[in-house]
Amino acid sequence: MAFPSLGSLFRPSQIFAVRGGVHPEPRKHLTAEAEVLDMPVPPLVRVPLQQHSGAMAEPLVRRDDIVLKGQLIGQARGAMSANIHAPSSGRVIAVGHFTAPHPSNLPIPTITIRTDGQDRWGPRLPRLRPEDADPDEIAAQIERAGIVGLGGAAFPAAVKLNQRRKYALDTLLLNGAECEPYLTCDDRLMREHAEGLVDGAGIMARALGVSRIVIAVEANKPEAIAALRRFRHALGIALTVAVVPTQYPMGSAKHLVLAVTGKETPARARTAELGVLVYNVGTAHAVHLAVRYGEPLISRIVTVSGRAITRPANVRVLIGTPVADVIAFCGGLAEAADRVLLGGPMMGLPIQNLRVPVVKGTCGILALSAAETRASAQMPCIRCGSCVQACPCGLTPFEMNARIHAGDLEGAVKVGLMDCIACGACAFACPSSIPLVQAFDHAKGKLAETQSRRHQQEETRRLAAARQAREAAIAEAKRQAMARRKVEMAARKVAQTGAAAADPPPAPSAQAAP
Repeated sequence: MAFPSLGSLFRPSQIFAVRGGVHPEPRKHLTAEAEVLDMPVPPLVRVPLQQHSGAMAEPLVRRDDIVLKGQLIGQARGAMSANIHAPSSGRVIAVGHFTAPHPSNLPIPTITIRTDGQDRWGPRLPRLRPEDADPDEIAAQIERAGIVGLGGAAFPAAVKLNQRRKYALDTLLLNGAECEPYLTCDDRLMREHAEGLVDGAGIMARALGVSRIVIAVEANKPEAIAALRRFRHALGIALTVAVVPTQYPMGSAKHLVLAVTGKETPARARTAELGVLVYNVGTAHAVHLAVRYGEPLISRIVTVSGRAITRPANVRVLIGTPVADVIAFCGGLAEAADRVLLGGPMMGLPIQNLRVPVVKGTCGILALSAAETRASAQMPCIRCGSCVQACPCGLTPFEMNARIHAGDLEGAVKVGLMDCIACGACAFACPSSIPLVQAFDHAKGKLAETQSRRHQQEETRRLAAARQAREAAIAEAKRQAMARRKVEMAARKVAQTGAAAADPPPAPSAQAAP
């Protein structure tokens, strides 16, 4: 489906209304004024081989191998994957399974490194001069560096960059909305590293071949807006800072594009089809470090917050650092945490094991006290429509939930289940405290399981049919071969009989005469 270019439609000073959304208490004051601290190298790092969308990386090291900081230890596999690098120098003590930073607590392949405290760099990636490099060189460098989207989705950045080959792009939109409560890591990045961030944006824009860069920031970040507005261009490409309303989920890519451009992305379509590619501001800064300095993605800024944290802070953490170590660096727990989340309170992942590591997509570690968590008892749906008003996708969550609980998953799909972005706005607005998002995630999981089972059944039938076809072809070939042999044998018999009839009878022997 083709869409008109946004070149003549975009107005940098105009912000368009976005439907739905909610306004949770920001609670950003806990860390908004906390400058980014560099956490020391932990004694142990656990680096999962699956920190991105797509295929798991292939391990390149074995137990007892000595590795250096920045060394490639996990090789991307296939078209959708990402490289994994050693966060620090040390010895590999295990290449096996360890608990994933996920509510399932299931183990995933992980490389465990006991650091040596020296933090010795190995050979860095070759530096590029982006002003002279062609788009393919820049994309290859981003791929080598293992950069993924740092907003949470962890989509391989180079794969996304290559959409330039499929779509006519004209705008690079950097997402600096950071609409989740508590989180301020992007805010601090924009304040403290605006120049590098803008340079990374220019590098990506050159690779994409777009004519404009827009950085969208929520209105509650005036210092970040001021820092970014010092720049009018990035590598010669026009740059604009768009101030968007403070509203959740403004950070959703499709809704951010709608707010900035006024163009709505159809269901199941991509923003690239509108000519806009969206990246997180943290991703742009990672690109700057990779291209200018040859540094792979081995660390990130994480907001550590919540009333249960002794000293809430923004911390630059090495990938693979255990969550427990990060909390300890911030003074530990001031009180028992009622819930610990990786990410924000709206879409973050609850964890039980604090030994799980920080990964590339970890933007926050929240230790929430009992006073900060909603403990309201669930009540029956009163069909008030609050969830409908809050839904940014224009769906009817109460109806989807009713169909799911009735076992009608296909009916839930018909009313928009697969268009749900799981932002949690509906559950936040629900006066009956119904866990709507959990129901939708469960239903999507059941559908995926059903589709997988159906695919397996279809594949089994296909393989069985192919086997039957092969066996039938073999049997037919045998029958034809047998028929040919019979014909040949009959022909030989006829030929032998004819030859015997044509030969004269032997002459009588002389000894046989009387």
